[in-house]
Amino acid sequence: MKLLRTIRLDPSDTFVFEKAAEPGEWAVSGAFVFWDTDAAALQGKARSAFRGGFLGVESLGWSTLVQIVEADAADRARVVDLLAEKLVAHFGAPDINTARLAADEEVNFAEQLCTEPKDILVGVHRSFEDGAVRETFRTLRPREGAKPNRVFEFLEVDGADDDQSADQVDLLAMADRPLADRERK
Repeated sequence: MKLLRTIRLDPSDTFVFEKAAEPGEWAVSGAFVFWDTDAAALQGKARSAFRGGFLGVESLGWSTLVQIVEADAADRARVVDLLAEKLVAHFGAPDINTARLAADEEVNFAEQLCTEPKDILVGVHRSFEDGAVRETFRTLRPREGAKPNRVFEFLEVDGADDDQSADQVDLLAMADRPLADRERK
């Protein structure tokens, strides 16, 4: 079976959302958080969470992207139990049994999003249309073909003389000179 885990590719979630999920948390859609909310009145970070966040089950923080990962029955049971506890403690579920049923439904929905191979990333876009929350999901996969060049890449050249270098750059000396004196080659 496959489930969703939060992933953080850059620090943007930490300032886009009021509370960012930690990388690697089990995740669910999280749309239920907004069921009693006037979506049109949401502003700022709450609006960002509504429009494009997955809910991290442990922290109740938000993540822009989740990753499809392999899971087993024990993992699934832990996610359901943890979410049920959160539903009672933070969302007013009347008892743990009712909360467990709702949590199981949320985890079932998350499982249904995992039709792609593991490691594929998933994003969500939520809107409020005709009195209901509408969610659309997209998958992000690596491009086929060559990988893009990295900004800094270090190469080891076999057989090169350590004292010979066509390009020697003294970064410390450059830092001491005013920007106007620096030359781009």
